[in-house]
Amino acid sequence: MKTILVSGASGIVGYGILRSLRKSGYDLHLVGTSIYPESAANGFSDLFILAPKTTDPQYMSWLRGVIHDHKVDMVIPGIEADLYAWVRQAAEIREAGAVPLLNNLDLIEACRDKWGFYQRLQQAGVACAIDTTLDDEFDILERRYGLPFIVKPRRGFGSKGVVKVSAPEDFERCREDVGKLSVAQRYTGSDDAEYTIAAFGNGQGHFSASMAMRRRLSKDGFTDAAEVVSTGPFLDAIRDLCTLFQPIGPTNFQFRMDGSKAKLLEINPRISSSTSIRAAFGYNESAMAVGYYLFGVLPDQPAIKGGRAIRYTEDLVTFDDRVHF
Repeated sequence: MKTILVSGASGIVGYGILRSLRKSGYDLHLVGTSIYPESAANGFSDLFILAPKTTDPQYMSWLRGVIHDHKVDMVIPGIEADLYAWVRQAAEIREAGAVPLLNNLDLIEACRDKWGFYQRLQQAGVACAIDTTLDDEFDILERRYGLPFIVKPRRGFGSKGVVKVSAPEDFERCREDVGKLSVAQRYTGSDDAEYTIAAFGNGQGHFSASMAMRRRLSKDGFTDAAEVVSTGPFLDAIRDLCTLFQPIGPTNFQFRMDGSKAKLLEINPRISSSTSIRAAFGYNESAMAVGYYLFGVLPDQPAIKGGRAIRYTEDLVTFDDRVHF
């Protein structure tokens, strides 16, 4: 039996990973951690442990203690804050006895700043890059991009903080941040032509498995509804990006279609919020990660079922003697 710790287990990514690991076929003991004592994490874990905030000075000492006390074999970040904290402390995590699920460190660092990331794409001549700038004048941006255009945080995830600028008053609300905390970008494609693609990188510029879905976003920036589609239109772009960044393990690429051309919104160098939906259709990247990081088995392309998924709110009821779904 292997013991897997998933952080942020109260969130959609964290409990999505736990749900997927239940379907992995491996003999696993699942430890979920969260800063929230009242959450759904208990329902998806064999053991729930209340965690300090990642920013707490004692956080890493706490994590090392949990790894040691519970003989944890692998830790998987369910929130972005843990991803970046674990990158800095990866050696300590390994010394404590666990393998951290971390992507290529160069890719992780590149994804932290959208302006620096765009510059890497531009320098490499990657065709899927969306024109991006630090210009902070509405007239300049309107001439360059037309209306609407997008302003988004340089650091952030999902669609949090993204502003669709259709008029000067829209821009005034975010103008002070442009060039320092935000970037401006061409508005590409349409809201109903956004795609999330998962690929499993081998760390040598290639990927061994992939799955594409057309999606609709919730107001929180997570996938709210999805439909399985062909990876065909995105393969050239993903190959170029894998050659450039050499991802390792689960990697999420987000695109919009601009006519027949795939344009990259961002890369998430981790397991993303759609993971439990992917697992339902046959692409279980959490199980793939256990196989690769613990047993050295690079996954083959799985058979993907066609279909659609919609997320909805449900109840997790805990009785005194058991959990009821």
